[in-house]
Amino acid sequence: MGAHRLTPALAASLVVLLGAGCGDRTETEGAPEVTEATVARVNDGDTLTLRGGAKVRLVQVDAPELTTDCFGREALHVLADLVPAGTRVRLVRDPRLDDRDRYGRLLRYVVVGDTDVNVELVRRGAASPYFYRGERGRHADELLDAVDSARDAGRGYWGACPDARLNPGLGSLTGDA
Repeated sequence: MGAHRLTPALAASLVVLLGAGCGDRTETEGAPEVTEATVARVNDGDTLTLRGGAKVRLVQVDAPELTTDCFGREALHVLADLVPAGTRVRLVRDPRLDDRDRYGRLLRYVVVGDTDVNVELVRRGAASPYFYRGERGRHADELLDAVDSARDAGRGYWGACPDARLNPGLGSLTGDA
């Protein structure tokens, strides 16, 4: 019996078939990694728990702390309105930034339909751009435009918290609850 050889066409077909069975993940050279998941619950204004238990920290944004900061509870409600439990989301990893934070949470942009939830939170005044270690990801300019829009219109904590100020190196600075 002779040796079996793969023709180029058969080899290409196997690559496609094997790649198709790799779950919900898609990745191409230079493009961000994208996975799909379902939200189990909203923890606070910038953190989700997924079905299966994984936690996601929305990357490049910071919402006020739930109980100690002005607008903390309201920020949770804004995120819960955007991605209620049961919502199917796309999680986009920014290759320029860390994969996980020090607590083991995935750092991701969260997308529902055509809406980048991270940018929308900032646009609604429920979060601020947060550039950990000064690192700016793929959507840094959009986040800065969104915070300017929210601040100029007095949306969210920009209208509700008299001590609110912007410092992308520190995150949301809204004052005490």
